[in-house]
Amino acid sequence: MKKIKLIVVDDSEEFINNVKESYFDDETVEIIATAKDGIEAISKIENFCPDVVILDIVMPEVDGFGVLANLNYSKMTKKPNFIVVSQLTGDNFINKAISLGASYYLVKPVNMAMLKDRVKEFGGFNAPKKKSTLDDKLVEQALKRSQRTLDEKLANIFITVGIPAHIKGYQFLREAIKMAIDSPEIINSITKKLYPSIADKFATSPSKVERAIRHAIEVAWNRGKIENINNIFGIKIYTANDKPTNGEFIALLADKMIMEGA
Repeated sequence: MKKIKLIVVDDSEEFINNVKESYFDDETVEIIATAKDGIEAISKIENFCPDVVILDIVMPEVDGFGVLANLNYSKMTKKPNFIVVSQLTGDNFINKAISLGASYYLVKPVNMAMLKDRVKEFGGFNAPKKKSTLDDKLVEQALKRSQRTLDEKLANIFITVGIPAHIKGYQFLREAIKMAIDSPEIINSITKKLYPSIADKFATSPSKVERAIRHAIEVAWNRGKIENINNIFGIKIYTANDKPTNGEFIALLADKMIMEGA
């Protein structure tokens, strides 16, 4: 019988031992490797090509999000299914894990019987490889709640700094900040990636996106709400003569949202 190849990634020795113990007499699953930090995890996942990975989020060196984001799948014969296990319970964390490719999310302390069922499910034994309808609904609800909360936060910030909702730059700036939250590195490719991506979504041109975002920032500065902008960040960053570039403004607001758990 072909066994499910499993890798367990967690910085807790106790958790790893508990998983090993739960599979002591199970002939359907083989734990082929374990790892206690993200760098070790990336190396072992790429080298061993498991069917399923049990992945913690909070770990040394590189966290679970970093593992999901930095794996080089071209080195592997197939992409594993990732079951994230974490003490982080916010919708934003579930949202991020799923968006980075996780198949399932379990909150610690984990029910080992349920975890074993999910490993077999996503390893292809005795269950559909796809998440159940209930799981899909839960994930969808979490994504919607997280998205709604982020939209509300950005709307409040834009109102505070004086960017009106009716101008094009409002929508483009909101989309740019969301993209920078999901992929912070995109701020380094603002002309080649960020503007074109927004342009594609709104059926316009990258140059129009750039101009509209710049106009939105100029509107805020011309309305003289510099103090409100500084209050958002808690420190005096700008004066009337220190208008930021598009990239600086997007990066600042994206960082703020990330720090607040967006």
